[in-house]
Amino acid sequence: MIKIFINTPYIKLSQFLKFSGIIENGSKSKEFLEKNNVIVDGILEKRRNRKLYDGSKILVDNKNYLIIKENNNNE
Repeated sequence: MIKIFINTPYIKLSQFLKFSGIIENGSKSKEFLEKNNVIVDGILEKRRNRKLYDGSKILVDNKNYLIIKENNNNE
């Protein structure tokens, strides 16, 4: 499982796709989601603005990802 660390409460699916290197830039997310299966917490997801939170599990191209919120000392 590939761990993706965030320091915000959530990350949008389009941001995740870019941040993880699956797509080149956010403008490609709509097209990518139309042509590929992306499973979020066991459910097929086609919404690029879907919010991913700490503990969200994503399956893309037979690779498993886990969203982990890093603790911020300023919180």
